Amino acid sequence: MAKKQDGNSMKNFEERLTRLEQLGEAIKSPDLPLDEALGAFEEGIKLARSLEKDLEKAESRIEILMNGPEAKPPETPELELFEDED
Repeated sequence: MAKKQDGNSMKNFEERLTRLEQLGEAIKSPDLPLDEALGAFEEGIKLARSLEKDLEKAESRIEILMNGPEAKPPETPELELFEDED
């Protein structure tokens, strides 16, 4: 079932990327009114940020897969705060 969700996420990513490309092309049009260009720019910024977050998640997963179990975060250091002193 996880594969289906990953597939949907990828499709969603691809759809959002395509939409971002469309917005970029629309903004380049000299015939686009300023208010529509600003709206397209705002939508594009939101899409770019969400795509960037998805890429960061994917990079983290790849790093974990490439480094294997040895990539676990270091254990919490012992601070010896609660040891009994003699």
